[in-house]
Amino acid sequence: MMRAKASKIAAAVGFIGGSGLYRMPGLTDAREIPVKTPYGDPSGPLVVGKMSGVSCVFLARHGRDHVLLPSEINYRANIYAFKALGVERLIGVAAVGSLKEELEPKRFVFPDQLVDETRGRPSTFFGGGVVAHVAFAEPFCPAQTAILAKAAGELGLDLHRGGTYVCMEGPQFSTRAESAYHRRQGYDIIGMTAAQEAKLAREAEICYSLMAMVTDYDCWKEGDEVTSDKVMATLSSNAQNAQRILQACAGAIAARERACACPHALAGALVTDARKVKAAADKRLALIAGKYLEKKA
Repeated sequence: MMRAKASKIAAAVGFIGGSGLYRMPGLTDAREIPVKTPYGDPSGPLVVGKMSGVSCVFLARHGRDHVLLPSEINYRANIYAFKALGVERLIGVAAVGSLKEELEPKRFVFPDQLVDETRGRPSTFFGGGVVAHVAFAEPFCPAQTAILAKAAGELGLDLHRGGTYVCMEGPQFSTRAESAYHRRQGYDIIGMTAAQEAKLAREAEICYSLMAMVTDYDCWKEGDEVTSDKVMATLSSNAQNAQRILQACAGAIAARERACACPHALAGALVTDARKVKAAADKRLALIAGKYLEKKA
């Protein structure tokens, strides 16, 4: 596989593959891009290529050989790397457990809400002398998510639009008490990775959507205990469908005018006086918020 420099890339759409999706066979002319970031190393080299005629970037969230726990993933480096490659539209693919009877295994869910129950994971590019508060009422880009769901429907796949994704810390699966609690709260699906991706993508002014693949019923359903073997078996049988969806909608996502609020998420969000931002912080945040820091200086 060829290697190229990040500075020479301008990709239209980014994909983050989760458990069971470590490669994108649909990418042609694929080449690896090692990207260095102020936040450390991403989960691995990003892979750039063409899909349906569109310049795309792919990253395996847990590493190509699935070596990173959800809590070990460097989410800041991952999102920063996509931003550095010019990505403005990003799709996360993730395995989830179902908290609703009707959301059976192998169904695709395109959530519109998010609850974060993780503990202590870095979820912002800011801090260290710079404060910003972005609006996050709609954690997933509605317009982009609609294109994904439409593509899945046109392929005749089982899907569900909307719903709440609750992000747990892991890596253990839920206890029965936790599963019952999440069901009482009215949540729809549960996973371990989307919260940080969604928050950081919003700060980076990237449109982010989640395509969730249901693998199990968590542990609330009697006689249907969740295990890693069961999860991976379901993912293996559904990974091809996930790739079909991404191939089908890559062109439409790349062509969509970004009339959503995502491209302006930081407008009005910076609180710190730019004149008091230290040089080190200014350099670290140049890619993320440079245009706003200049305006406030």
